Amino acid sequence: HSDANDVFSLFSFAAASSTMRVFIAAFLATLSIANGFAIRPGGASRSSLYMSTKEAKTEGKKAGKDAPPVSIGWDSHQAIEKAPDSLVREGDGPDGNYPMRAKFEKMCREAQIKITKAIEDIDGEASFQEDAWVRANGGGGMSRVMANGKVFEKAGVNLSVVYGSMPQEALQAATERGVDRSKGMAPGERVPFFACGLSSVMHPKNPFAPTMHFNYRYFETDGGVWWFGGGTDITPCYVNEDDMKHFHGTYKEVCDKHDPNYFKEFKAWADRYFVIQHRNETRGYGGIFFDDQNDRDADKIFEFSKECLNSVVKAYGPIVEKHKDDPFTEKQKEWQQIRRGRYVEFNLVYDRGTVFGLKTGGRIESILMSLPETARWEYDNKPEPGSPEAEFLENCKHPRDWV
Repeated sequence: HSDANDVFSLFSFAAASSTMRVFIAAFLATLSIANGFAIRPGGASRSSLYMSTKEAKTEGKKAGKDAPPVSIGWDSHQAIEKAPDSLVREGDGPDGNYPMRAKFEKMCREAQIKITKAIEDIDGEASFQEDAWVRANGGGGMSRVMANGKVFEKAGVNLSVVYGSMPQEALQAATERGVDRSKGMAPGERVPFFACGLSSVMHPKNPFAPTMHFNYRYFETDGGVWWFGGGTDITPCYVNEDDMKHFHGTYKEVCDKHDPNYFKEFKAWADRYFVIQHRNETRGYGGIFFDDQNDRDADKIFEFSKECLNSVVKAYGPIVEKHKDDPFTEKQKEWQQIRRGRYVEFNLVYDRGTVFGLKTGGRIESILMSLPETARWEYDNKPEPGSPEAEFLENCKHPRDWV
């Protein structure tokens, strides 16, 4: 799937050298010990709206015989011509808030259609290919992927509905705020869960057009706990003050409408989360990131998530339109490829969505959709002091406020 130009010495993931295969194998091996990064449970007090009677009912509960295994299997996906009207069925998975499950999936489907249409319009040439699949135990998904467009090297928007189970230690290890996500389950029992989410990554060809990522999700466990998570972030290769003010400003407006503390909290959370720890630098210039959200009425958090998701095109589209035809040099293209290498490092080592998908037997093509088709690693690459590349990297080492 690579359109790499030899003059740029770009590496294709589809036809990587033996050195590259060893490199990626090492990263994937790292995932097997990253038990604490599957998801980020935690969160504030348990909601009483839907789960108030759950605690007494499920104390010491064991996973049912029909509960899916911890890994539901790499080959458990059945391709279908067209997805059903809904992948959420009331009888599937653990007991919980079925209306919210259905409403969240509907929101994700509508956003997937809207966003892919907008990206096709910006590209002006390529279109998204859609794949749909289901699983015997319930759930499934729809992937929409664009490749080798006029503007975008690769872009994808994936919907997934998952019914699975997780070891309690995986949930507890990832808890940030002290909430027991397996509460209500017997000690040692795996925890059946429901998850629905929409995730996306856009990789433009032009070095001055940033990469963008978003993910919005809703979880429930059989122990009676629920939470929302999500965020949208941007990864440029060069500093453009106006672009960053527009992107961050768009999400500040959304956050301020729902809670005056949201933007400050979620912007800082993004700066902490999107860190390539072994390099002590951020993947890009952040945005907003939130998880564990169950501290108020579920419908209020849903409405916040919905507005964030529906603001993706407004925040990102004008930036790509502005830069898609900018002239660039071979050196600037090489720098973009080096930064994409950093993107790969974060996604394969630290990204919770990637690890969650791999640990639960997710659809591999959808999980690795986030990776760019081409990237570059140079030994001990260091930007020249005072260069635009050095200026960019300084902001990755010391995140700043743009609005």
